[in-house]
Amino acid sequence: MKFFGKKKQELDTNSMENGVYLITIDKPTSVNTERFNTIRTNIMFSSVDHAYKSLMLTSTVASEGKSTVAANIAATYAKQGLKTLLIDADLRRPTVRATFGIQDGKGLTNLLTENDFDINEIIYETTVKNLYVMPSGPIPPNPSELIGSMKMKAVQKALNKTFDLVIFDAPPVTTVTDAQLLATQVDGTILVVRQDKTEKAVCREAVKLIEHVGGHIIGVILNDVPNFASGYYGYYSKK
Repeated sequence: MKFFGKKKQELDTNSMENGVYLITIDKPTSVNTERFNTIRTNIMFSSVDHAYKSLMLTSTVASEGKSTVAANIAATYAKQGLKTLLIDADLRRPTVRATFGIQDGKGLTNLLTENDFDINEIIYETTVKNLYVMPSGPIPPNPSELIGSMKMKAVQKALNKTFDLVIFDAPPVTTVTDAQLLATQVDGTILVVRQDKTEKAVCREAVKLIEHVGGHIIGVILNDVPNFASGYYGYYSKK
């Protein structure tokens, strides 16, 4: 189908090697799937004047679950009937290829660095109707330069005309500049934080970094909340 100072901690590589868990696909009637549906609804109603055409999900630091949240939210939008594209814009720690079992190693990096590259080669249909994905491709030496390039902006504009919604899974905002660069290009940004892991000061810094470049923060998703609380995933709009 054609479309256009402290000791550094070792990062978890499980999601890069095995992908993230798509509970909205594996268990469509589960409580947690319904919570993702609620998050989707809240996001949709947070836009009063117009529907979002592009969203970015980021986190404060690594291993807060933003790739899991991004993939599951994309699936819920697709099941709602919207033609949705999930782009792995985390060119340092990609997960989409492993999550959806894509064998070809090409992706966004190839599109941004190679002349006359056919975008149709890296847009994949999934088992979910209306859900398409674009993997990151080979890890480049200059991710921020690629994300902030004019070609990246042109690609996004083209994709916005083809899909109802484009979702970017971006790197943590406090560690690299990629998310800040993308925040200036998308309609809205969602910050994923993790219960008992994300420090308040770091969360505030993440918000400041997005706002500094004029990015629009829609809200925050609190991940990994114990089941006895109000929900496994909580959505909080930004006040």
